[in-house]
Amino acid sequence: MLDLTDFTPDCSRCAGLCCTALPFTASVDFPESKPAGTPCVNLQPDFRCVIHAELRPRGWRGCAVFECFGAGQQLTQHIFGGVTWRVDPALASAMFGAFESMRAIQEVRYYLRVLLEHPLPRKLLEQVTALDATAESLAEASGDTTASEPVESLRTQVGLLLDRASQHLRGQAPTPGTIPSRVRAHADLAGADLHGATLDHADLRGVLLIGADLQHATLHLTDLLGADLRDTRLHGADVRDALFVTQSQLNAAQGDASTTIPPHLRRPHHWEGD
Repeated sequence: MLDLTDFTPDCSRCAGLCCTALPFTASVDFPESKPAGTPCVNLQPDFRCVIHAELRPRGWRGCAVFECFGAGQQLTQHIFGGVTWRVDPALASAMFGAFESMRAIQEVRYYLRVLLEHPLPRKLLEQVTALDATAESLAEASGDTTASEPVESLRTQVGLLLDRASQHLRGQAPTPGTIPSRVRAHADLAGADLHGATLDHADLRGVLLIGADLQHATLHLTDLLGADLRDTRLHGADVRDALFVTQSQLNAAQGDASTTIPPHLRRPHHWEGD
């Protein structure tokens, strides 16, 4: 199985960065607002969440969905040597300011590592490997991790490469599918009825699937990069080898024991009660 330990959040090795660095606004996802750089009311002195086991029922759905791709522990342990902003308050501004950039780096590293599990032509493979090395170097840098220019350049390069890789992998379909014409990249399919649909090799990049019914659908090599799966019903769906699926997307969706997911991802706890 693909080892994604470096991209799996480990709160025991983090300084509560997602609970402090990021802002949130009172909404369906959060019961109250908080500015950036201010600790959440639920953050304990040991950087653990006092209501972590009850986030959804208490209205903190945004926290239950969020994944940092391991940015928290990468910053805390590797960049700041395990010293936290509580031990040294002078580090707070730098740690909080670097968090979103580090999360962006870790996210593209995740996509590249997942992509390396697929058969790619030599040129594409070389490009993926080279960008993976560049991203790793940025993640390990001890300098200014808040610098946006190299991070944005990396994201642009990786985005273009993922698009080319997606077209190659999806183009390997033995026969053209019968995908509905409305199912296309960046489409608004919120609430759509796609129950039992065959969406193999489809491009669903950036698609809004909020509340859509994808129960018992098949998504073999379907590109789901950036697709919004909030409350998407995936009961009985097969997404085991869909492209670029993240833990956050699964956390946002609804599913059950019959949903087939990629082996390197976790089945969300709330699916047990669906």
